[in-house]
Amino acid sequence: MSNIMTAAPDSVVTCFSVAACPDPGLMPRVLELFAKRGLVPSRFIGQVEHTPEPRLEMDIQACGLDSEVAAHIARSLGQIFGVEQVLMAERLNGAN
Repeated sequence: MSNIMTAAPDSVVTCFSVAACPDPGLMPRVLELFAKRGLVPSRFIGQVEHTPEPRLEMDIQACGLDSEVAAHIARSLGQIFGVEQVLMAERLNGAN
């Protein structure tokens, strides 16, 4: 059974911002890093931006990740073919 990442008040939310070339197989490869750990991100948005070249932008949020696991996921995201940039930040749930 999967672990749906829900945000308790004052819990840490890890935010990943991924920029990549628009490829139909890229989003499943990104989500696979969470799925193989039995995790379901609390938020996943993917869209193609056209400024000036097409670029796939993904916003992924996961609650309750250990800092070491989050850092490992960020490094693994950066190793996926087609990924150009990965940014990671942590915030408290409820903070904007």
